[in-house]
Amino acid sequence: MSVITVTRVRDTAPDDGAARYLVDRLWPRGVRRDSLRLTAWLPDVAPSHELRRWSGHDRSRWAEFRRRCTAELDDRPATWRPLVEAVRAGDVTLLYAARDTEHDNAVALRDHLLAAVGNASTSDA
Repeated sequence: MSVITVTRVRDTAPDDGAARYLVDRLWPRGVRRDSLRLTAWLPDVAPSHELRRWSGHDRSRWAEFRRRCTAELDDRPATWRPLVEAVRAGDVTLLYAARDTEHDNAVALRDHLLAAVGNASTSDA
């Protein structure tokens, strides 16, 4: 059974063999591109600029943010289907840059992917 781990870019662990995807629309400030050992950067799975600006990382908007993220993902299945295939093939790590480890687009994306693959295994690093 595959595991989807959600990890901050600055908290990355040694290579554990999982496929590693950066799922932020913008490249993280101060992070060298060769330092993340990425499988791929998938900026199109991140929320739109409008949704990101609307949320403003305001925790009181979390439920609505997740609902809107899900709607955007549902409108663009081709952007996240490669992640479903990666999860079916093995463990996956979703990398993101935000400070908030519980209210981030990577968490919303993980939940969306789990629903898509019917997989109940998760891990937060």
